[in-house]
Amino acid sequence: MRPRDLGESEVFRWREIQKASPSLDNPFLSVDFTLAMGRLRDYVRVAVIEDGGEIVGFFPYERHGFGIGKPLGGFLTTCHGLISVPELKIDPRDLLRACRLSAIDFDHLVAGQPTFAPYETDVRPAPLMDLSGGFDAYLEQVRAASAKNYKTVRYKERKLGREQGEIRFAWDSPDIGALRTLLDWKSDQYQRTGRVDRFAQPWIVRLVEEMHSHRSDDFAGVLTMVYAGDTPVAGHFGLRTAHTLVGWFPAYDPAFARYSPGIMHHLHMAEHAANAGLHQVDMGKGGREYKEWLKTGALMVAEARVARPSPVAAAQWLGRVPVNRLRTAVVDNPTLFRAADRLLKGYGRARSAIQSRSGSEQPSKTR
Repeated sequence: MRPRDLGESEVFRWREIQKASPSLDNPFLSVDFTLAMGRLRDYVRVAVIEDGGEIVGFFPYERHGFGIGKPLGGFLTTCHGLISVPELKIDPRDLLRACRLSAIDFDHLVAGQPTFAPYETDVRPAPLMDLSGGFDAYLEQVRAASAKNYKTVRYKERKLGREQGEIRFAWDSPDIGALRTLLDWKSDQYQRTGRVDRFAQPWIVRLVEEMHSHRSDDFAGVLTMVYAGDTPVAGHFGLRTAHTLVGWFPAYDPAFARYSPGIMHHLHMAEHAANAGLHQVDMGKGGREYKEWLKTGALMVAEARVARPSPVAAAQWLGRVPVNRLRTAVVDNPTLFRAADRLLKGYGRARSAIQSRSGSEQPSKTR
């Protein structure tokens, strides 16, 4: 069904199932996120799984042309899978048939779900900031693991305060202007580094703004910002459940890069998240160095592919699987990763230079 066709009892059951399983404690698996995606994208669907008349699971997904399936949110999200009672195991090909899908690929699947576990091709840790023992306990682990890095960050923070103005942190800011500043920074970062600018798509901007305005005990968007005086220097927008904040869009003003404002911001964010009663900050899998320094735990995330025999599934395999394997090989090799990163950044600089010389307008901002 379409998400809008879920009844109140089904929405209640979704929340009940999610709360009962710690492995599902991720806002991208929340019914609120699925409902928002359904309002913005026509291809979003939900499979409702019943056993003996009782709802035992939900499977949110996207159905694209020729029956090609994608996880909900695709490249935007960092957690996919079944929202189901523990140990639910069904034939995933039967699930695809019921959903009218030929194939579906996951790159951020909740690892170990019985239905998809036999199809997992790669399982790796996604770093998290473990706040279950409080911020002081978390900070002690960070300092013990890398005292030099910690001292450097705090030194730069004091220097920023002296040179640019008193440091101030805003937790769960309702300021839409601050959100748009953050999205502009992120958009510029995508372009500078040769990545696809997600905020060039108006529906993604609308999704973020809608999530920013959503407030409930179990699901909300959280905007955080670091200011030097009255000047914003770094920020982050993510989603939370009652216990988990998920990293989504971190960014900073490049004019302040010498102060390492991004890492500074994450430390303040962890402190305020712990004070707000959150147990962890999920930073998502990826090879960024700052994640390795800040992490004190990990969640297991899997890649998987399920397909029914068909020409469409075979063609889709040829178009995706070899590329995904190459990407994984690059990410796993530090030398190749650095070379690829330099190449993308060089492409971004060249593109900006060409646009500047031709006098063409830069891509529109998020307004």
